[in-house]
Amino acid sequence: MSITTVSQAFLDHCKAVYNLTADDRATIDISLNTDAAKQQFGDISTNAALILAKRLQKNPREVAQELTKAFLHPHVSKIEIAGPGFINLFCTLEAFQQTLTELHTYGADYFKLPATSKKQRYCVEYVSANPTGPLHIGHGRGAIIGDVLSNIIRFIGHDVTKEFYINDAGAQIQKLGNSFKIRCEQLCGKESQLPEDAYHGEYLIALAQQCIDEHGTAVLTNDNSFFAQYAKEHLLKQLEKTLADYGVTFDVWFSEKTLHQSGAIEAALEILKTNDKTYTHDDALWFKTTAYGDDKDRVLRKNSGELTYIAADIAYLQNKYTRGFHHVIFVLGQDHHSYVTRLKAVAAALGHNPDTVDVILYQLVTLKESGELLRMSKRAGTMVTLKDVIDTVGTDVARFFYLHRKADAHLDFDIDLALKHTDENPVYYIQYAYVRINSILEKANTHEVLQKITVADAQHITEQDTLLLKKIVALKNLLELISKNYQVHALTYYIIELAQQFHKYYNDNRVIDLANVPLSRARLLVMHQLHATFKLCLTLLGVSIPDKM
Repeated sequence: MSITTVSQAFLDHCKAVYNLTADDRATIDISLNTDAAKQQFGDISTNAALILAKRLQKNPREVAQELTKAFLHPHVSKIEIAGPGFINLFCTLEAFQQTLTELHTYGADYFKLPATSKKQRYCVEYVSANPTGPLHIGHGRGAIIGDVLSNIIRFIGHDVTKEFYINDAGAQIQKLGNSFKIRCEQLCGKESQLPEDAYHGEYLIALAQQCIDEHGTAVLTNDNSFFAQYAKEHLLKQLEKTLADYGVTFDVWFSEKTLHQSGAIEAALEILKTNDKTYTHDDALWFKTTAYGDDKDRVLRKNSGELTYIAADIAYLQNKYTRGFHHVIFVLGQDHHSYVTRLKAVAAALGHNPDTVDVILYQLVTLKESGELLRMSKRAGTMVTLKDVIDTVGTDVARFFYLHRKADAHLDFDIDLALKHTDENPVYYIQYAYVRINSILEKANTHEVLQKITVADAQHITEQDTLLLKKIVALKNLLELISKNYQVHALTYYIIELAQQFHKYYNDNRVIDLANVPLSRARLLVMHQLHATFKLCLTLLGVSIPDKM
């Protein structure tokens, strides 16, 4: 049995002794001790006794003694009770040998959900920027959160649709068309002036020149709809190109305009009316969102007959459920915090479970260069774009730096650190670890006695190899946890810690030692698993995997 089966066996033991409740199972933690400083606490630690003691109204150490006294397992060499009632399990070397055997046998499948798990369908929507200008630096954060989360959920075994919602209906497109037409008029010699609330960025000047080069000055005879459509289509292509350069692609580009044209909005509003979730007041149609915790009811259709933005949101959410998604995830900027209650209210009012809607809110991003924060203004057209960041530091660094902090924490993107090719830069540090492992495996392969490493070599590992194995195995639970709590930044923390453990292991242990071939072959088997784990993590993060540096 491997160390993961030891953990499961102890949890099963807890169930048998104390008939665990759903709350017990949700709060009991049985985790591997992957930190070298915690090796004195065994290989596996659990708070089971502390959790159960509250319900049983017993002393935690008494519960711990009852659990440990009755638990016998062939791959547990010792059990200790620590502090107020923590239980620490020490595994046998045979448990680690079996773990290494399973890693080698199952490969990447080791980290996925069991084949018996029920496959869920997820729709993860992110970026969804208005196609009215370039992506700014904040969009880069939402893009990487959504992209890596989708990668992880898809990898472990669920079905995922990556979706971009194109806001191509409404006032912002009309404003774009007007702003673009004025830029074309200016290039044609007219003394037209942009209104204060227009789009002032220089990107429209370049696009206007392109339009005039294609159509000549006669382009000015077109109506506003031409300019709105031309600008939207070309800016959307630029947006898509920037995202592709960032390693972000989508399965679906969903047009808001199609909701208006297909009658989907009216159909969704009819569902709300049927469910008695609307009312009419002052000739306007209102949605009873206060019934779901909103601070006020929301207007769906103004007394002028004009639909509000939330009407389209309702139709869009209903469309997702119609497509059969079990989980609907939105990745939005912090300024959309009020959407959380509103989206869940929409789901409930449409007759769906509001718990199937999740919103990830991310904080602002600021750029730091030479210790100073860069000041930006979208209105003045002086914003730094995502393309600027990618062009400056590269895709790998941009992706990793944007992700290497919790979504709900402010992010300072340090340009100087991003440009360093030293161990201070986490991307360089991780890729160097991978390349170093690659070099070890290549060197070993030059010796005939170290070729064709097999699962049989696992029997020769030593205690010095177990910490690294535990860290590799820990990825399995981490990926499953991220698929539930959406804390994707944890994967960047994990791979940095993995690199740190590898470098320490390599400095403390000889991997290639021709005087001890059995041990060398066992450690090379560990290196193969480590190599594969780095490759998997880098792939999920969308960071390139170099052979040499």
